[in-house]
Amino acid sequence: MPLTEIIPGRAVAFQENAVRPRVNGMITEIIYTPGQTVTPGTPLFRIESDVYEAAVLSAEASLTQATTTRDNATVNVQRLEQLSSNNTGTRTDLDTARATLATAEAALVTAQNNLDDARRELGWTTVTSPIQGIAGLPAVTIGDIVTANQTTGLVTVTRIDPIYVDLTEPAARLLSVRSRIEQGLLSRTDRVDVTLTLDDGQSSSYRGSLVAPGVSVSQTTASQTIRFQFDNPGGRILPGMFVRGDITVGTTDAILVPQRATSRANDGSLTVWVVGEGNKSQQLTLTSLGVTRNAWIVTSGIEEGAQIMVDGLNNMAAGRDVIPVPVTINELGLIEDMIPASAQAGN
Repeated sequence: MPLTEIIPGRAVAFQENAVRPRVNGMITEIIYTPGQTVTPGTPLFRIESDVYEAAVLSAEASLTQATTTRDNATVNVQRLEQLSSNNTGTRTDLDTARATLATAEAALVTAQNNLDDARRELGWTTVTSPIQGIAGLPAVTIGDIVTANQTTGLVTVTRIDPIYVDLTEPAARLLSVRSRIEQGLLSRTDRVDVTLTLDDGQSSSYRGSLVAPGVSVSQTTASQTIRFQFDNPGGRILPGMFVRGDITVGTTDAILVPQRATSRANDGSLTVWVVGEGNKSQQLTLTSLGVTRNAWIVTSGIEEGAQIMVDGLNNMAAGRDVIPVPVTINELGLIEDMIPASAQAGN
């Protein structure tokens, strides 16, 4: 019998990014439509680019000048090397020319880097999405001045498929489960499965897998947070939504006893009435690990095949004569298909 725990939780976005500008300037265009699904690189905003275009042209000119200086220095070194080989040039002039060439080559590298930086900043005037997700409402309008790496994002892009759900479990309950496993009362499953139930009661299409167990206990709630991942193709689960998770924590050999047939004794123990020998009523005390749907998961106190009384229990006492009538209990815990005693006698 799988043992499940019902745990409250809250949905968390799989990815969420507040898109910020990387250059200064004025917003000239909002390219995307709010609510649009975007991918990495999708253009969202444009920032005025005149200053950055001019910077690129200036960097290109500096690169051309540095290239020319390097080429002239290279020719001069080659000429002096030839004269030195013919013993017509001085060693000092050649060393000076080589130093000039090295300086020119360094200046060329700097000019190329400056051009790359200028082109990169020009590209940043088109603000793009860094992740896949849904783009929300813009936080700016055309004409607003923005600055590089400002604290306020231009728009938030949220990815909700898949989606995370953080389930919160009391630490004491987790310790109880661990103790049952150590005592052999519960067998650990190969994987931790969880079924998610939304506020409308739908759960069949939401099955998740464990991402990370909790490694600390909250000082305020004495609980641990366990994160699961769920496929969310329809986008019904939204970040911040409260949900319930049914977690299968293990399996055990047990008998299911309908909850409607049980009651609590004065000492808090779980009891049930059964039909004993000679059709006499008998009360049993049960040991339960928990519940599943409308039944207790009972590990001791009752044997397989026992006839459990599910109705007529208000004035029941031990040793009373009982005429058992077989019934069926549906998924809601209600009695169905009761067979009248007269019909049984006729059979």
